[in-house]
Amino acid sequence: MVLLARLPAALDVELQRDAELSFLEYYVLAELSEAPGQRVRLSELAELTNAELSRMSHLLSRLEKRGLAHREPDPTNRRYTRAVLTEAGMAHLARAAPNHVAGVRRLLFDALDADDLRQLDDVLDRVIARIGQPD
Repeated sequence: MVLLARLPAALDVELQRDAELSFLEYYVLAELSEAPGQRVRLSELAELTNAELSRMSHLLSRLEKRGLAHREPDPTNRRYTRAVLTEAGMAHLARAAPNHVAGVRRLLFDALDADDLRQLDDVLDRVIARIGQPD
């Protein structure tokens, strides 16, 4: 629990300082950057980030005010709304990514040797597989 609480908080502090983004805002921008057409339904972003849809909507409002993203109706089902990464959002993410990656490496991976990393990968694969199994 300590790692689950402290690592995102430490990364959030660095992202706020270096890129004026929260950890969750960075994660959403990164997800959008990797999606086809840089578009993802808000409901999918909420699920990916384990956030309530209302929280995701508020987060997107903040990103819209900064010109980093915008909303559009989903053309395949107009009951849904998609978040769209703007060019400014992609540029902001590209500027933020190197420092963020360096922070993740420094806080997590630099403390581990190659054997530790293999073991961590194995352990996390097994845990993730269990989480995905129905009760």
